[in-house]
Amino acid sequence: MKLSPDETIFWQHGFITINLTIVTTWALMLVLVVSSKLITRKLKTGIHISRWQCILEMIVTTISSQIKEVGLDNPKKYVGFIGTLFLFIAIANLCIIFPWYEPPTASLSTTTALAICVFLAVPFFGIEKGGIKGYLATYIEPTPIMLPFNLISEVTRTLALAVRLFGNIMSGGMIVAILLSISPFIFPVIMNMLGLLTGMVQAYIFSILATVYIAGAVQVKQKDKIKLKTKKQKDNKNG
Repeated sequence: MKLSPDETIFWQHGFITINLTIVTTWALMLVLVVSSKLITRKLKTGIHISRWQCILEMIVTTISSQIKEVGLDNPKKYVGFIGTLFLFIAIANLCIIFPWYEPPTASLSTTTALAICVFLAVPFFGIEKGGIKGYLATYIEPTPIMLPFNLISEVTRTLALAVRLFGNIMSGGMIVAILLSISPFIFPVIMNMLGLLTGMVQAYIFSILATVYIAGAVQVKQKDKIKLKTKKQKDNKNG
């Protein structure tokens, strides 16, 4: 039994390897890019819009509302990154309905790459909002003693993102394979439905956690600005 699509190797030369994970990942990215290009090339603002534009608007609206509920005031700034994470993971997991398909999210290399994207996005948005000095100051709050713990937290939550997604998708695939080998005529439909539900839940959890981490980096500076504004107002009244 294969534990990961990494084990299926198509070509290898030295340290360069092209396996099923890479092929599937690039195929999914190509599908997403081409689909988005085809759907958005003829967008309309009137009442009569295409079915695909309607689906796209529903997805974007839903993701934007979720981002706003987490606490980010300007969802448009983050919907591109968060939406891409959600769509890639969701499509990668939903394609298990196709025979012989193995999701790239069942590979630790893919989930680690996605987690690293989140790891880099957090300081990017944090620095964009409050500057380098303001963002770095968050690591010594509430006291400088918390610096090593905050640094460890950044690394461990990135590892948790990668391992959580990888573990859930891989374990789900193993359970399906075991049950199908025991009773191939009873479980296929049921397990595929369960796999689709699990895949969507994991895509939602990953994207929500990424949003929470970004919101944490952005909102600290927002709180400081509110405190500073309140202090200036008090000073103006007293003056």
